[in-house]
Amino acid sequence: MKGRRRYLYGSLGLLSLLGFVGVLTQERVFLLFFAFAVDFGHWFRKNDEMVEDYMNRSAALAFYVGMAATGILGTGAVFLQGMDGHRALLTGLAGGFAVAVIVHALAELYYTVRESWGLVHDPE
Repeated sequence: MKGRRRYLYGSLGLLSLLGFVGVLTQERVFLLFFAFAVDFGHWFRKNDEMVEDYMNRSAALAFYVGMAATGILGTGAVFLQGMDGHRALLTGLAGGFAVAVIVHALAELYYTVRESWGLVHDPE
């Protein structure tokens, strides 16, 4: 099971290919997808319980923060900007997804650096 998850986590790096949309078009926001290239490192790293744990933690944190951001941004788009329901929902979903991706990347970076610097207790 651990081998499959290693490839699953590494496959998140394929999202970095969306960054080329920002290179080939005027939509520069797609350049942010190049940040997913760091996930290719999971293909070459030995996954242990610590990796599984921090990936689960960062995914859960990103999900909850992303859902909160979706609600806040959607509600704010309706009441503060006067958008109609469909456009406000689209704004909330897009913003929530962006926030979730950023939180996941930062949390994964935090846990990875913390583990590589030896700042966590490993009983082995």
